[in-house]
Amino acid sequence: MSNLRIVFMGTPDFAVTILDSLLQNKYTVVGVITAPDKPAGRGRKIHTSAVKQYAEKNNLNILQPTNLKDPGFIKELEDLKANLQIVVAFRMLPKVVWQMPKHGTFNLHASLLPQYRGAAPINWAIINGETETGVTTFFIDDKIDTGETILHKKINITATENAGVLHDRLMNLGAELVIETLVQIENGSVNTKKQEDNSDLKLAYKIHKDTCKIDWTANTTKTYNLIRGLSPYPAAWTTLYNDDSGTPLKVYTTELEETEHNLTPGKLVFDKKTIKVAVPNGYIKLLEIQLSGKRRMKTSDVLNGLQLKETAYLD
Repeated sequence: MSNLRIVFMGTPDFAVTILDSLLQNKYTVVGVITAPDKPAGRGRKIHTSAVKQYAEKNNLNILQPTNLKDPGFIKELEDLKANLQIVVAFRMLPKVVWQMPKHGTFNLHASLLPQYRGAAPINWAIINGETETGVTTFFIDDKIDTGETILHKKINITATENAGVLHDRLMNLGAELVIETLVQIENGSVNTKKQEDNSDLKLAYKIHKDTCKIDWTANTTKTYNLIRGLSPYPAAWTTLYNDDSGTPLKVYTTELEETEHNLTPGKLVFDKKTIKVAVPNGYIKLLEIQLSGKRRMKTSDVLNGLQLKETAYLD
C-alpha cells in the first residue's frame, strides 16, 4: 500500500488520463485542483473542466481556486495533508504551493525537456518538422518548465500524423511515465538532472490566431507541417477569394505534392472532387476543410455545394 497522499492539479482531457491512471494504480488522491467553472460558447453556458467532470464521477475532493495565493485556499490545501503534488496541464504555481508537500511537486510536460518549454509543445514539434518528441517529469521551481528532470520517454513522430493523434499518444505515454516516477519517489531512488540551457533550445509559445494563418508562399513541407501541427485544434486558416469578398477557410487534412509549375502561390487547381493549392515547389491537396459557418467536411463534399471560379485563390 502506497504511503503517498497526492494532490492532483490539471484541467483538460490530457490530464484526465493521468488522473485516471493514478486511481487505476490504487494511489490515494486526497484532492483535485482544477480551473474554476466559466461561461463558454455562444449560449454562454457554464463550462466545467474535463478534470472536474472526471473527479465528480469518482467522488474526489475538488478545489477550484481563482487565486492560488489566497490564504483561504492555502489553508484548504494544507488541511489535505498531501505529501506530493502532481501537475498536468495546469497554470503556474506560486512558491507557497509547489514547495508545500514533503516530496515536492512534479509536472508532466509533453516534450523532451529542455526542448519545447511552454504552452504548446505538441503543436510546435510537428510545425517545426521534428521526427522525435516525448514526455518528461520534472520537479517544479519558480520558472516555467525549468526544474530538474526526473524521467523521460521518447516517441517517434510519423510524417503524416497530426497534433490530435500525437496528443493522444503522448497522453498515454505520459500516464506510464507518471507511474514510473511515483515508483521512484516511493522507493527513494529519484536521481534528478539539471536542465541545460543553450542557444539551440526551441520554445513552445502559446498558439495565437496569427500563428495559424497559412502562408502559401512557403514551401510544401513547411505548409504541410503547419497544417497538421494545428489540426484538429485550433486549426490552420486561410481566406478563400472566389468573388469580390473573402471567406475564412480552415484546413485540417492535406497531402503534399512536390512538382514544378509556374502558378502564383495560393492559386487553386480543382475539378469536381479535388482542390490543390499552388505553393512554390508543388501543391498542397486539400482533403478536409471547413468554410465559415459550416461544419468540417471532406473537400469532395464541400465541392458539391460550392461553385469555384477559375480565378479562385487562397490568401
